Amino acid sequence: MSTYVYGIARSSHPGLPEKMGGIGDPPQPVRVLKHGALAALVSDAPEDLRPKRRDLMAHQNVLAEAGAAGAVLPMRFGGVSPDDDAVVAVLGEREEHYLERLRALDDKVEYNVKASHDEEAVLHRVLADNPELRKLSEANRASGGGTYEQKLALGERVAAAVQQREASDAVLIQQALETEAADIRPGPESGGWLANISFLVERDRADGFVAAIDKFQQTHHHLVLQVNGPLPPYSFVE
Repeated sequence: MSTYVYGIARSSHPGLPEKMGGIGDPPQPVRVLKHGALAALVSDAPEDLRPKRRDLMAHQNVLAEAGAAGAVLPMRFGGVSPDDDAVVAVLGEREEHYLERLRALDDKVEYNVKASHDEEAVLHRVLADNPELRKLSEANRASGGGTYEQKLALGERVAAAVQQREASDAVLIQQALETEAADIRPGPESGGWLANISFLVERDRADGFVAAIDKFQQTHHHLVLQVNGPLPPYSFVE
């Protein structure tokens, strides 16, 4: 049977959760494979593995349990090797690399911050910051809304200003939070988000990081922030 890999830790890790339930139905017992200075958290891999909510949560729970007691390199959901021997072989081949990453991630967690604009609030902000656009908008309103061409021209200019604001706000978010983080990684671009950034944060500075988010939100009401964390540092495993 194939071997499912949750994460990699030092073999001296004090809290590797052997025999807790992992993925699968029924849940497959988690076990530990060791080679030299490294250990891998694994279980048997179901043949019909799919990204079901129960399995995703089981994957995260194993990593959360292990990560509470020390650094773990978390694997993305779905990492499968042919068998235990293949996993042990990789631990041997990449030992120095994995140990370097474990040192870099000691006592650190990940926070992912996604941001979007509150549509009405950002329009008010754009008009407030651009006297020319505000004047055009007021002139259109005074003339009953303006002609079709005037509405179209104003709409295009407002849309361009909002797009510029998205770029500048993404920079503002990073600048406001990066001083509280040990490292940052941009996430994949996706529709609906003007920023998608992962921050690597020392555990004992997590409260300060969350406080920085709250402070930023209080002065930037046109932005909607979605914060996920603390998480295993998925984005910082290379």
